[in-house]
Amino acid sequence: MKTPLWDQRLASYLVRPLVGTPVTPNHVTTISLLVSLGGAVLLASGDATLENWGAGLFMSGRFLDHFDGELARQSGQTSRFGYVYDYVAGCLSYSALFLALGIGMRNGFIGDWSILLGILAAPVILTTTLLALRISDDSDGDTEDYPVFGGFELEDGIYLIGPIVWLGWIEPFFLFGSIGVMLFGAWTLTRFLRSRILP
Repeated sequence: MKTPLWDQRLASYLVRPLVGTPVTPNHVTTISLLVSLGGAVLLASGDATLENWGAGLFMSGRFLDHFDGELARQSGQTSRFGYVYDYVAGCLSYSALFLALGIGMRNGFIGDWSILLGILAAPVILTTTLLALRISDDSDGDTEDYPVFGGFELEDGIYLIGPIVWLGWIEPFFLFGSIGVMLFGAWTLTRFLRSRILP
């Protein structure tokens, strides 16, 4: 049995007051997406102060992403649509993040090339998400196979976006993150092709 992750445990506790209210998991997904996109818009500004706020907003949005699933489980409102909507909302958030960082880094040391890198990373994230959903469908919905260390999984590294931006390390993060996106996309494509070829 998989040990619950720290952010999921916290979300499970904080979401309890919403159980039995008119707030649905899809409402929470929408709020999470809007908060994340708002953070991305600020990160695209190129202004240090706005970028700091944007990083905080984006982290908050990604943390809120755990609330919808927990609310769905606790209130008995799980659905295929909610699952897919949550997955796509996460995809749009990450795509927007890399596109925003590319735009925001346009005055950095790689200049306008950062915009191109952001434009390249965004559709890779979208494609990766669609492939991962297909792999999930082919494996009874099990997509939770990311490495877990001390109650944190690989995806939780996104919470470092705040400290990274606040410490002024946004450019190296963007460059290495974009490379990571490409590698993760290749890994997911490999998994998808194997699921098509192997029984």
